[in-house]
Amino acid sequence: MKNSIISLHEIVKNSNNIVFFGGAGVSTESNIPDFRSDKGLYASSYGNKKYSPEEIISHHFFFSNPDVFFAFYREKLLFPHAKPNPAHQVLSKWEAEGKLKAIITQNIDNLHQQAGSKEVLELHGSVFRNYCTKCGKFFTLDEILKQERIPVCDVCGQVIKPDVVLFEEGLNHEVLQKAVNYIMEAEVLIVGGTSLTVYPAAGLIKYFRGNKLVIINKDVTPYDRYADLVIHAPVGEVLSQVYALQQGD
Repeated sequence: MKNSIISLHEIVKNSNNIVFFGGAGVSTESNIPDFRSDKGLYASSYGNKKYSPEEIISHHFFFSNPDVFFAFYREKLLFPHAKPNPAHQVLSKWEAEGKLKAIITQNIDNLHQQAGSKEVLELHGSVFRNYCTKCGKFFTLDEILKQERIPVCDVCGQVIKPDVVLFEEGLNHEVLQKAVNYIMEAEVLIVGGTSLTVYPAAGLIKYFRGNKLVIINKDVTPYDRYADLVIHAPVGEVLSQVYALQQGD
């Protein structure tokens, strides 16, 4: 992998127009499980065997079975004590240095912001934002955690919904369009920690017209053959090594 690290270092060194597009694999080094690996969310055990994880985190299920939804949500999707790992930290430093223009993430854990990144486009929303389904009042994650079972609005008494994109729901058009624009204008696109199999997010890579496409993922992706550089390793491990080389320049 040493030669690949050196190659990525050169790519980063020579560009001030980098966009990072990341998935669940960016946060696994913060002990947040991904979705589709053999140890991921979909393969994990859960007390309620009647429903699959995919069904539970769907739009119709949220409104028809909020008690089951929130039991699963609290157990499997909330990691309030997780901390940014080297991937988040290096990306934040590159943004501060003017190299990185934006982070486009499929994650809902807020770790990029905790690491200090400013331009973060959250395709699938965030668990740190929650809204009443009737009056729209905003609630923090801490306020959700303080309530037991189904969180309800203290104004109108209706169920509070996390601002995350569930199955059967569309992505925010404004966020999606902004992501497309950043990718189209990027010189370098680094894709990390995503299987590139979940659409429409995975389709964003098709808008890239720049010079270097880099894919960092532990497993093979459908887009590996189109990339200028492919590294099959954890994202944080790779980016921290690249940044260490950068410090030696």
